[in-house]
Amino acid sequence: MSEKLPVVYIARHGNTAWTHSGQHTGLTDLPLTPDGERNAMRLGERLKGMTFAKVFTSPLQRASRTCELAGFGAGAETDPDLVEWDYGNYEGLTSAQILQKYPNWDLFRDGAPEGESPAEIAERADRVVERIRHVAGDVLVFSSGHFIRVFTARWLGLGPGAGGRYFVLSPASLSSLSYEHNLSRPVIRLWNDDHHVGTVARQNVSHDELQLIAAKEYRPKREV
Repeated sequence: MSEKLPVVYIARHGNTAWTHSGQHTGLTDLPLTPDGERNAMRLGERLKGMTFAKVFTSPLQRASRTCELAGFGAGAETDPDLVEWDYGNYEGLTSAQILQKYPNWDLFRDGAPEGESPAEIAERADRVVERIRHVAGDVLVFSSGHFIRVFTARWLGLGPGAGGRYFVLSPASLSSLSYEHNLSRPVIRLWNDDHHVGTVARQNVSHDELQLIAAKEYRPKREV
């Protein structure tokens, strides 16, 4: 019988005010909105009955509160490497505002002025990958969207830009990474599962936010 290969489950935090407005939220420590808290609890229902060798969370309250409301706060370890991309001068701005001034800007290629470059966030992601791969058993991680996307690219051995730009994530979604056949073949097992959030909650996303998401994720030349 083949040995069970470990799985890394990755939860993106629930909604904040800036999730709804489409503003880049890096190190600004915003709380969850009421719907963000509700969806974090629904995420907990999705994870109910599952056990993990380790649970790690970003110290930012939107992630740590999601972890707590999902039922894993007591045993979670805080890892500062799990914080979101540092957007520097672009913190609090929408993609539309940035692209109005810099039409060719691409976060996954250019990074953020006075913030992190793709290489710098990749270094943090690599440290997390290394720590997790030393854990015997399944792991659960709570973090933020762009960091998770870079982390996933690095798990697969891809560059932060070459892979991360393609991995769209919804708030309070669940994804998982593991291996195929053996530990030398990292794979994605599950991506952006937000069925637990429910149709009503997804319909609460504003029209403006949907337009911002579309602008960020489906630009003809490059995704931001």
